[in-house]
Amino acid sequence: MVRFNLYSAEFDANPFDVYKELRDNHPCFWSEDAQKWVLTRHEDVLNALNDWETYSSAKGNLVDEFPGRAGNTLGTMDPPRHDEVRSIVQSVFMKRNLNHLIEPIQQIAKGAIDNCIGDRKVFDFAEDFAGEVTYKVLVALLGLPETDDPTEVKKNALLMVQTDPKTREKGPEHLKAFEWMKDFAAEVIELRAKHPGDDLVSQLITAELDGRKLDLIQVQMTVTTLVMAGIESLAGMLKVFGYNMAVFPEQRQKLLDDMSLLPDAIEESMRFNTSAQRFRRCLTKDVTLHGQTMKKGDFVILAYGAANRDERKYPNPDVYDITRNSKGHVGMGGGTHTCLGNSIARLAMKTAMEVFLTEIPSFSLAEPEDRLEWVASSNFRSPVKLLLVRD
Repeated sequence: MVRFNLYSAEFDANPFDVYKELRDNHPCFWSEDAQKWVLTRHEDVLNALNDWETYSSAKGNLVDEFPGRAGNTLGTMDPPRHDEVRSIVQSVFMKRNLNHLIEPIQQIAKGAIDNCIGDRKVFDFAEDFAGEVTYKVLVALLGLPETDDPTEVKKNALLMVQTDPKTREKGPEHLKAFEWMKDFAAEVIELRAKHPGDDLVSQLITAELDGRKLDLIQVQMTVTTLVMAGIESLAGMLKVFGYNMAVFPEQRQKLLDDMSLLPDAIEESMRFNTSAQRFRRCLTKDVTLHGQTMKKGDFVILAYGAANRDERKYPNPDVYDITRNSKGHVGMGGGTHTCLGNSIARLAMKTAMEVFLTEIPSFSLAEPEDRLEWVASSNFRSPVKLLLVRD
């Protein structure tokens, strides 16, 4: 009997065999381990993403949700309230010319390169490059206070995306991290209210559309989510891209021979090794799918990582091919809840990896692939550490 046990280290490391079994034989699957339904085919996941009226986010979108978060972030609202809040937040994002971020990100990436070169040939791409770039980009983008040691922020962001594998719930340490991050967000909001700048938090505080503004809890929860998701999502995507470049040297060489393929390589990375693996929805009515009846009130896991490996959508889906047309992948979600920061994330990845591959074009894993530790998360997937050796 197939199991969908997303609370095991084995599943964190390799969910893809289980995904294929579910897609082929149990496309609408009740998981006893998760106590939720699981959809794994691309068509089904995309249909659910586009049908917010049936697959609601209002009770939370994290597989294991935090108390008090649902209904106060964009990802946990449904229209029409979602559309009202998103229009305000989106107006802030759209005011920024993304091209103005290229040079600062280049400088951040060049600074991070210093952590990866020098006397030592082995470095931790996850911490030395991806983590460094991500945090400093967030400092510049959100107006976070600058610090020489962002360890606490990173540690709590990582704890927030984890779940206790034994209880299969958020444990005391995860709830404490959530409270810490909310307090941190409140401090950032207070700082930017007193000293506004050209950053997203300063603009979120004052932004309004047709006379409507965000209330304080919405600003706080939005900033909390932006920091948590920013650190795990952007760093996760960078880590996974670095991993793909290390384990598929022929694809890396193809990219080095033609750097115009970098945007395609990034899209293929988001398809092939999706960082945001799974999010949940709650059914507002009974739904019958593939001979199974899911009841109103049931939670449903939308397995983005499985949908992106669906052979019904992509030929040879288990092959990483940077020349593939990866259009239509759900690595950034879809429908009403498409990731609002997707343009910024793509720009940051492209800009940072251009710098990295120019400075360090040849590298490989410094330890066997089966020794990699993956983040213990029911939502996200990326290596905790990624030790690379410069060739």
